[in-house]
Amino acid sequence: MKLSIIIVNYNVKYFLEQCLYSVRKASKGLAIEVIVVDNNSVDGSIEMLQEKFSDITLIQNKKNTGFSVANNQGIEIATGEYVLLLNPDTVVQEDTFSKIIQFMDEHPDAGGLGVKMIDGKGHFLPESKRGLPTPMVAFFKIFGLAKLFPKSKLFGKYHLGYLSNDETHEVDVLAGAFMMMRKTVLEKVGLLDETFFMYGEDIDLSYRIQLGGYKNYYFPDTSIIHYKGESTKKSSVNYVFVFYNAMIIFAKKHFSKQNAKTFSFLINIAVYVRAGFAIFSRMINRLVLPFLDASTWYIGLYIIKIYWEHNHRYVRKPYAGELMEVAVPTYILMWLFSVWLMGGYDKPYKLSRLVRGLFIGSLIITFTYAFVNETWRFSRAIIILGAFWTVIASVGLRLLLNLIGLKNYKLDGISTEKNIVIVATQEEGKRVLDTIKQAIGSVNFIGFVHPDKIYHDKTEEFLGNIVQLGEIAEVYRIDEVIFSTKNLPLHEIIQSMAMVKNTHVDYKIAPEESLFIIGSNSVDNPGDLYTIDINFNINKPQHRRNKRILDIGFSVLMLVLLPINLFIQKKPFQFIKNCFDVLLLKKTWVGYINTTIDNKHLPKIRKGILNPSDGLKNTTPLDEHTSKRLNLLYAKHYQLDKDVVLMWRGYRRLGRTYGTVER
Repeated sequence: MKLSIIIVNYNVKYFLEQCLYSVRKASKGLAIEVIVVDNNSVDGSIEMLQEKFSDITLIQNKKNTGFSVANNQGIEIATGEYVLLLNPDTVVQEDTFSKIIQFMDEHPDAGGLGVKMIDGKGHFLPESKRGLPTPMVAFFKIFGLAKLFPKSKLFGKYHLGYLSNDETHEVDVLAGAFMMMRKTVLEKVGLLDETFFMYGEDIDLSYRIQLGGYKNYYFPDTSIIHYKGESTKKSSVNYVFVFYNAMIIFAKKHFSKQNAKTFSFLINIAVYVRAGFAIFSRMINRLVLPFLDASTWYIGLYIIKIYWEHNHRYVRKPYAGELMEVAVPTYILMWLFSVWLMGGYDKPYKLSRLVRGLFIGSLIITFTYAFVNETWRFSRAIIILGAFWTVIASVGLRLLLNLIGLKNYKLDGISTEKNIVIVATQEEGKRVLDTIKQAIGSVNFIGFVHPDKIYHDKTEEFLGNIVQLGEIAEVYRIDEVIFSTKNLPLHEIIQSMAMVKNTHVDYKIAPEESLFIIGSNSVDNPGDLYTIDINFNINKPQHRRNKRILDIGFSVLMLVLLPINLFIQKKPFQFIKNCFDVLLLKKTWVGYINTTIDNKHLPKIRKGILNPSDGLKNTTPLDEHTSKRLNLLYAKHYQLDKDVVLMWRGYRRLGRTYGTVER
């Protein structure tokens, strides 16, 4: 065996599938084995592998062991002369494996090899080549000097920006996303250090390869696409702590005591600065729209109050100051809470959720108004007019933000259709177009671009050929280009990305054997999918949030009514335990039916005390197929009122244990 490819997967089924299709193409005619180590994924990855890639070697872990442990599992059973660690969120060119094998064969001094990596928009990824993160290099990186002077030999050593991206170089550090090594070198210097869970292990192993007397090379004669950020959210606070902690582990292992101490000091400063910035930016992003809403509502209500005081005959004197100081802020908080509860601040933004939230909030305010002390009853008219104003102001604000084109505030279904072209033959292009329509409904499809460079016949459907893609993108103001791998090899796809100078154009790739289209629109994006897979209502943030609120509220109510429930419930002591289990996030009041059939294809929820079968009048036991179908329908069409109905019908059975069926 010449090459063993090891891929560690954790809940990135779609990216893994595309990666393996590209690996299959690049492996033709070569002695290559593929080993996938799955770290207990729950997204259906195992089922997909068993169905579509039965020729690979699969290791199924029962827990997430981390990147290092999982890769070592693969290395230990690998039989190839060379070992390649490959991320699942990558796509390799058809000639990648043949070229890297040839290079390693011709350079016996090479212990490790990395290649040129680009992101989902065709931009070069600087981590393709890196220097050793010494304390000084780390200092320049942490405090932004490396970014300010990327080409400097002094400040730019972290990403070696002064070295050409298009020439082969000896480098210090290889990227774990694509890391090729000799098996004999690994046997000499050791496998990945399992002290590192997810980050830093590539730096550590690259350094040990050099200490072992071998060289690491950056090889740009072949390129891969790396959709950064699939297995982790790079902007998260957790990422900051895990990544920089890995740097500290590396420093303590390889640097002198004094240098390690200095490095750790710098890293700790970076952790607090970056973590603080991540928390602050997240908070700002989440609060901007509610703040704008609250501000416009308050200003509008103030104007309404002034107008009503001076123009309505029933208002004989100015309103008390408490109206604007206490009452109106309280109204605003109620509206904000109702909008949040209805998912009005969940992306993608939907006007229907916003209006529903404001309507419910207005009902709550009106109902509460009738029961408060007369001292705090200022004016029903202001509440009613204010309710109309909140709808007008909030809808107008969102339409304005959408019209401006701010990506973070795009409205779902409101004139946000992208201008799309598909690079494919007519037959394959129509298949891709059908996939898109099934996934997202209507699309502003401009036309096909023929993948053949010598195709010159312009028709109603074909706008031109692949060579003219840049011109087509400019003339038709294209927002998204979708390439079919059936008609175009990956190296030509990458070249075509470079032809389009418009940085606003996004790219996606449609594997010929798959029912999804995949891409990533920025370095920080976790990736975008067009898939005809089922969309589950229960996965939506507002439904998960409302389900949790219902669980907590109902548990508290049941405990308050405990003296009554002790006589109603069939198993009162188990009922009390269930109330506390739900409050402690161990269970939910309504979950899936307990079956022997694997429910991994469904969104994960907590074990339920009741389940969809409790809504049936039929008392006969359900077969496995029916139970699976009921679970699927519950997840797909979930609404909060379904839980309420099931809890009402199964009220006397709230004291049962999970997995039992009582009629």
